[in-house]
Amino acid sequence: MAEQYDLIVIGGGPGGMAAAAAAADKKRVLILEREGWGGTCANCGCIPTKALLTCSKAFADMKKFKRLGINTSGTSIDFTAIKKHQQQAVKIATLGAHKALTDAQVEMKFGTGELISPQEVRYTDDKGNTILLSAKHIIIAWGSQPLLLPGINLSERILTSDGLLNTENIPQSIIIIGASVIGIEFATFFAELGSAVTLIELLDRVLPFEDQEAAQLLHQELARLGVDIHTSTKLESLNDTGKNVTAKVRINDKQFEKNADYALLCTGRQPLLYEEELKRLGIEYTNTGIKIDKNMMTNVNGVYAVGDVTGGLMLAHRATMQGKVAARYICGFDSYVYNENLIPSVVYGHPQIARIGIIQQDADVQIIKSDYSTNAVARMELENKGFVKAFFRNDKLTGATICGNNAADLISPLTLAISNGMTKKQLRQWVIPHPALSEIFGALIGD
Repeated sequence: MAEQYDLIVIGGGPGGMAAAAAAADKKRVLILEREGWGGTCANCGCIPTKALLTCSKAFADMKKFKRLGINTSGTSIDFTAIKKHQQQAVKIATLGAHKALTDAQVEMKFGTGELISPQEVRYTDDKGNTILLSAKHIIIAWGSQPLLLPGINLSERILTSDGLLNTENIPQSIIIIGASVIGIEFATFFAELGSAVTLIELLDRVLPFEDQEAAQLLHQELARLGVDIHTSTKLESLNDTGKNVTAKVRINDKQFEKNADYALLCTGRQPLLYEEELKRLGIEYTNTGIKIDKNMMTNVNGVYAVGDVTGGLMLAHRATMQGKVAARYICGFDSYVYNENLIPSVVYGHPQIARIGIIQQDADVQIIKSDYSTNAVARMELENKGFVKAFFRNDKLTGATICGNNAADLISPLTLAISNGMTKKQLRQWVIPHPALSEIFGALIGD
């Protein structure tokens, strides 16, 4: 007889973990993970990339230290130590994920889970042993995988972000295909450490889905670092010669070649869909993800999906919120209201770009802008390039973009304000310490 659970979660990333931990207080919960606790975020996404960017920014910032009266002559890069910092960050994140599940009294199994029916999962451990498990509810949290370009074959020198995170040396030169979030972050990292970076983007600007002014500022900073940026440029072929890589690209009617030690494909991610299992259960999906309702349930009663597998914004904190929504519904609690417009997103370039809410320009929207250069702390820290834009409709804050140092932290209070429908009148009661970078919000609310 199959072992019985109230809830089985397939996938131990942010969404699956949040769902399992939230439900475990009231239900018997099992979570299955086949690669690493914490999912893509902890193992080959958010955590390792931000650990690397911390190192490159520290090195790049040394150029400013002379202005602050600090002599840093003789500094150098120890890439082995940088990799150790990355690996340590991942180790701590995965151990933390495991501990969080343990503390929540979630049962954990390492291995794969296959959907057999709406209430059955076949579990296979790392030795190939299988058992049948049963649950009243199942949550699919399969995650995502890099999106590959047709006709491009991966190799030792042509890599996705997953592969590049395992490199042990700084490439002297690298071609990055795609100037959206992942491409920008890797371009920043390698350029700050001195690699010759070529950035190729099919659309007409870097970060084509972000605020144009913010994208332009980041473009300028990358160019200042020496990044060779080509927009409106089509990749026609990419070949590993054994000694380097050769990219043939086209701008309008002109074709040219670019050579480098490595090439990095940053063309996005796609939901990881096990179609045979979805079809077996009759779960509705498209190539952009599994279809869900407001409670994260699929069209099959008792089967839910959270995180990257549902498409949309592929962000860890989005997955976490979806997991909590699903768990509360399963447990019979008042569920949180999930609103995609209230999920903040951040590009961790230097400067960072963060946004929240509805970024819309029309006659009924008032846009108020405040520049970092007017802020005392930004000037003292030599981080005076950047701005905040706030969007108000009928005096209510509906959206915001921040481009500049610490944008990821600064977007949080605006997220809370928008989530609570705050007006200018309410925001004017906000007391901000002085001096502080957050004083940049004063101009937005009429101080």
